Amino acid sequence: MGFRLVRELAADGFPVAVTCRVLRVSRSGFYEFAGRPPSPRAVADAALTSTITKVHAGSRATYGAPRVHAELRLGLGLACGRKRVARLMRTAGLVGVSHRRKHHRTGPLPAVHDDLVQRRFTAEAPDRLWATDITEHPTAEGKVYCAAVLDVFTRTIVGWSIADHMRSELVVDA
Repeated sequence: MGFRLVRELAADGFPVAVTCRVLRVSRSGFYEFAGRPPSPRAVADAALTSTITKVHAGSRATYGAPRVHAELRLGLGLACGRKRVARLMRTAGLVGVSHRRKHHRTGPLPAVHDDLVQRRFTAEAPDRLWATDITEHPTAEGKVYCAAVLDVFTRTIVGWSIADHMRSELVVDA
């Protein structure tokens, strides 16, 4: 780790002797590290990364590590581990497309607030009781949400708001 940092700082113009002294590593050890040829594992990783990049590009950048691994083993006959493929893809900055399934709840949702009117939607005068609702409307451009506030006595809309999200600002704006 220290020798790699010395190499990066030396490339930025810092003197090797000063950098080695600050990081408390020996200068001779750094020069031995710098002159060392790449390990067989590093050479094999570079070749495998090239193949992984080709397989990933062939999938139109949709395959993740499990599918790339399967393509390497079954399609190309290369023996390599799934975690090694994942590590090399991570260092190369390759990611697949993830399609997560949406989980739909079944049954009624638990009440968030207490029922203050005990389900009696009648009022003796205007502006004593308001009711609200949010509706979802699918459109060609996506979903649109409408929040409305109704005066229970007069049955008139007191306020409404439309947005492309169902956050609390939608209800507050209504």
